[in-house]
Amino acid sequence: MSRAVFEFKKTPVATGATELQWKDWHWQMRTSLKSLNDFQAFFKLHDSEVSAFDGIDNTFNVRVTQYYATLADQRFSEDPIRKILMPHKLEKVTGLQQMLDPLGEKKNNPTARVIHRYSDRCLLLITDVCSVYCRFCTRKHFTGQEQAFLKQDELENSIQYIKNHPGIREVILSGGDPLTVSDEQLDRVLTRLREIPSVEIIRIGTRMPVVCPQRITPELVKVLRKHKPVFVMTHFNHPRELTYESAEGLERLVDHGVPVFNQMVMLNGVNNHETIVQALSRRLLYLRVKPYYMFQCDPSEGTDHLRNSIEDSLEIQSRLWGHLSGLAMPHYSIDIPNGGGKAYKVPNFEISKNENVRTFKGWDGVQEDYISPPAEQIKKPLDWELYLDEWLRIQNSKK
Repeated sequence: MSRAVFEFKKTPVATGATELQWKDWHWQMRTSLKSLNDFQAFFKLHDSEVSAFDGIDNTFNVRVTQYYATLADQRFSEDPIRKILMPHKLEKVTGLQQMLDPLGEKKNNPTARVIHRYSDRCLLLITDVCSVYCRFCTRKHFTGQEQAFLKQDELENSIQYIKNHPGIREVILSGGDPLTVSDEQLDRVLTRLREIPSVEIIRIGTRMPVVCPQRITPELVKVLRKHKPVFVMTHFNHPRELTYESAEGLERLVDHGVPVFNQMVMLNGVNNHETIVQALSRRLLYLRVKPYYMFQCDPSEGTDHLRNSIEDSLEIQSRLWGHLSGLAMPHYSIDIPNGGGKAYKVPNFEISKNENVRTFKGWDGVQEDYISPPAEQIKKPLDWELYLDEWLRIQNSKK
């Protein structure tokens, strides 16, 4: 693995584990920290953290791999990684906006495991298990019940629904984390999806390269390559999450033709500063991972203390503009609560407009007009009707 520009540090093996165990993703999952006692053995807990464990099972599950726990400061409660994985008493405080289902997924849930919100794509929730239950999780209404892989009838009903809606061109495996299931189970789901002629693209949303990079094995990569095109959508939020092990896993994916995109979440006190976003984006791009989304944190239950303001997020984006290439710049996006879909936000450089003349002022102060051709000169392509059936099929896929 090339390390000419950035150094990705190797994570030390935790006390009591052998090198062989540490490299085994099954061991990482089996020995995850789940209880107050587990966390007390690993961290010096503060009162605000200890009290969070009281009745935690009634709010949102707790789990973190030992690997990911070693990335957090063992003593300092304000450590960015620690804020992602550690329960806090503020999760029990009624905040400004508390929604169990902030994305409105339940009303777009035609079968037990399918979420169909956009016309051309759907989610297939193949498990509710994650290797870490991030405290800002947006799917607390489903994730963390520890029911594992979907049942056979749930799989059959999901496959049938996708078959019956040929406008669905992309299927996004999600959950929980799809890469917590075995290679055999994943291969079975991918095989069934590839049997559907209308499915062009498969995505897998996963945090395993971040919290359990040992999962990115040569055997897994073979399964993904077998069913190409499969895109891996990973979820790094902070530069410190990019270790030697995670970099090795990411390069294994892209070296074998599996494209990788990253979706970060803007989090208060974790990554809400332009230097951190820039550092994360540049390191990801160096590893051939496209920084794809910079999401505003959803108003999920118990997340008010982790949510950044839209104003601050926009300010961070504007400070990156002109200093971060388009390849490295993630799209800043807000999911409109209750299932309104994504709203994209970019700095507004337009300062005036008059008929077909618009005046812009760039990030560096350069100001100039852009003059559009008059409306009578605008002509649509002659062959647009060739693609009309495809367009209508996708538009009507939810009907």
